Amino acid sequence: MYSKTKKTAAVGMLCAFAYIATAVGRVPVVLFLKYDPKDVIIAITGFLFGPTASFSAALIVSFAEMLTISENGVLGLIMNVISSCSFACTAAFIYKRRRGPLRAFAGLLCGWGLMVVAMMFWNYLVAPIYMGYPREAVVKLLLPAFLPFNLLKGGLNTAITMLIYRPVITALRRCHLIEADENL
Repeated sequence: MYSKTKKTAAVGMLCAFAYIATAVGRVPVVLFLKYDPKDVIIAITGFLFGPTASFSAALIVSFAEMLTISENGVLGLIMNVISSCSFACTAAFIYKRRRGPLRAFAGLLCGWGLMVVAMMFWNYLVAPIYMGYPREAVVKLLLPAFLPFNLLKGGLNTAITMLIYRPVITALRRCHLIEADENL
């Protein structure tokens, strides 16, 4: 079992890594949409400590992003939290029920699907406000811009999470931030 201090330290460290991934790893894709790998680290946080931890990490990282590097203010914060939570919290919730690589993959796939659906809906609602476009113009961008972007983002997040999860767990065990006998 995790002590509260170790859990807080590990979640804080993972939040810092997620923020750094956002600040350094942003890649423009289409329009104003940029890919960053923060959701990979937020999903790993959820795999380790549960969906509540991934929600907390998403909120903390998105808030830090809003205060420093985001150009979209509170609307960007809301969209980031919705995107990160739909992906990472879903994956963590499914993984928490029965841990294992197949369950992690299933959780990530479900999180990817939910993120795509959620972001299509929220982009329909919110994008006209911060883009300054009429809703009809945003509707015309949903399939050719927003859908491929979110499919790409979710696919990359799923693949990268599956690739780095074991090495991250190993590193955290060596730092004694998680117990060596935990079935992760």
